[in-house]
Amino acid sequence: MASEIRVFNTMQQAKVPLQPVTPGKVGIYVCGPTVYSFVHIGNARTFTSFDTVVRYLRYRGFEVRYVRNYTDVDDKIIKAAKETGEDAIALAARFVREFEADAKQLRLLPPDVSPKVSETIPEIVGIIEKLIARGAAYQSGADVYFEVRKYEGYLKLSKRNLDDLIAGAGERELVGEQKRDPLDFALWKGAKPGEPSWPSPWGAGRPGWHIECSAMSAKYLGETFDLHGGGLDLIFPHHENEIAQSEAASGKTLCNCWMHGGFLDLEGAKMSKSLGNVVRLRDALERVDAEGLRYFFLSTHYRQQLAFSDKSLADAEARMEYFYETLKKVDERITGKDPSTPLGAGFGDGPLHGDPNRFLVEFDEQVSDDFNFPGGLGVLSGLFAELNLLTDKPPVKDKPMVGRTLVALREVARKLAGALGLFELPPTEWLLHRRDRQVIAKGLDRKKIDEMVAARDAARAAKNYPESDRLRAEAKTMGVELMDSPAGTTWKIAA
Repeated sequence: MASEIRVFNTMQQAKVPLQPVTPGKVGIYVCGPTVYSFVHIGNARTFTSFDTVVRYLRYRGFEVRYVRNYTDVDDKIIKAAKETGEDAIALAARFVREFEADAKQLRLLPPDVSPKVSETIPEIVGIIEKLIARGAAYQSGADVYFEVRKYEGYLKLSKRNLDDLIAGAGERELVGEQKRDPLDFALWKGAKPGEPSWPSPWGAGRPGWHIECSAMSAKYLGETFDLHGGGLDLIFPHHENEIAQSEAASGKTLCNCWMHGGFLDLEGAKMSKSLGNVVRLRDALERVDAEGLRYFFLSTHYRQQLAFSDKSLADAEARMEYFYETLKKVDERITGKDPSTPLGAGFGDGPLHGDPNRFLVEFDEQVSDDFNFPGGLGVLSGLFAELNLLTDKPPVKDKPMVGRTLVALREVARKLAGALGLFELPPTEWLLHRRDRQVIAKGLDRKKIDEMVAARDAARAAKNYPESDRLRAEAKTMGVELMDSPAGTTWKIAA
């Protein structure tokens, strides 16, 4: 029996069973990028975490509807457009395309729906009208505000104290705002010269930040859905305000479980665009393979802080290299391309060595506990240790038993890889790509390496072992390790 999935709910500050609104189906909304600049790796970590959540839920058999929005109407976008002299909507559309290119390179699953604020204006206006009708919002000039004191549950997510917020509010009201209370927040902002605007019952204008997600989630997942995700920085005020306005409008619980991902730490400080200490995702992907970066993200629990460094990226990619080298070796053994130890006819028959499915059980026990992907990676490591044992030092001499077990374990590896978003390329292709990137990074001559490999194969075939050893030593001075294999000489960058 599969383990019960338990998720840490920020609202309750405890792990709770995943109990979908509709049995067998999960609706998940993740706050996507505000598209005024390139996505950085802190953002990418959050999106990778929830991408893997979706993959695991589907692996467990749930029908998942995954919604991740684009905030393409926002103060930051307008500010960036003014700085570049670009139309705000056009700038946002450009960065949507840039984000999608980056997400594809990182191999993030496309969401089932990727709504944009600019395409959800009627729904936003509709919710604001409901709030006004229910006395939870008011018009002030061309603006509309949510009246925080009219919603009794305000701050139930962030656990903040209302009196403390009021005491710290001071003169936070912006010039021209006519709010009844400094804590009230904008649902609709009257049009200003040079800013995008749409018609509404309160005059031309544009939506406030928080109401946008309330409208998009309700449109595509309903007024109550299962999981809402985002970074820790969104708990207050964004998600707190989402809850207040959505529940005040509908009278229903917005979301049954709130999930928040931890920060990515860069040189002792949280990475953020406002601090100017960001590493763009596309720049990181020039330094590390996409699956290496994914492994790095998943190696720390999604709720914990993750420290970013060049060494951590290098270690993650080296780990991926180990996995792919193992898969290559196993695939060659299974397909009979390894002439030194052919499994022989009928290798898929006979008993199994051990129980390959135990890794599936162990994986599920780990990951079902609040999406513990580091624990899942630990199970994956155990599986690969078993694969290496059976290929390098098989504990039995019965080839059919070894062969059938290798086939079964390889299938288990495929299933776990799908749940984690790893090993999506053929092993040979990934390893060649890795070698090419290393050659470029170290300024080596790939043609010369290939010539040395061919020369060493020829020397070994002629039993000219002194020449073979000389070539290996010469390669070592270049930082290249030549290795013997049943298929001939192979190479890799020396550690």
